[in-house]
Amino acid sequence: MLRSLLLVPWLLPLVVAGTVFRWMLDTSNGVVNQVLLALHLVDSPVPWLNDPGYAIAGVLLCNIWIGVPFNMVILHGGLQAIPGALYEAAALDGAGPVARFRYITLPQLRPVVGVVLTLGLVYTLKVFDVIWVMTKGGPANSTQTVTTYGYQLSAGGLSRFGLGAAAGNLLIVVATAFALLYLRSLRAENPAAPGRK
Repeated sequence: MLRSLLLVPWLLPLVVAGTVFRWMLDTSNGVVNQVLLALHLVDSPVPWLNDPGYAIAGVLLCNIWIGVPFNMVILHGGLQAIPGALYEAAALDGAGPVARFRYITLPQLRPVVGVVLTLGLVYTLKVFDVIWVMTKGGPANSTQTVTTYGYQLSAGGLSRFGLGAAAGNLLIVVATAFALLYLRSLRAENPAAPGRK
């Protein structure tokens, strides 16, 4: 039940998540500023989405909140796949919790962490909805990404469709390059992988 509830941020449409965070981070009426002011952590409201120095932090916060549940489920599955016998043997040999984590958990989770990092990177490269709903790439282009720039070129009134398509193709090339690097690192770790000669 708890795992299902933790997946809610990932299941929400990105436009809804972006809108909720835009309301929460609103300078005058946002709940985040109200809490910070009530706790006397700030003297005046923080312009989360109106100041170029803070806007990227607000967008990143929303993006992380959306991505954590998916990553958590993948990592949880990886943890469940580690044989308990390894931990029992390590405990019998006198290994403490830190040693068991370092020498059993981390090496066993390395492929899963690689998948999480690769998928997270590809997702972050292509994120558009959250940025567009929260800031539209502003203020002063501080949250501008290739996706928002490509959209502005193609459909945002600039009518430069060729450049917009080139921005989209650049995203495909970069995402493919990261995926190939990940696959290459997997093959380097496992020389007996299928397809290797």
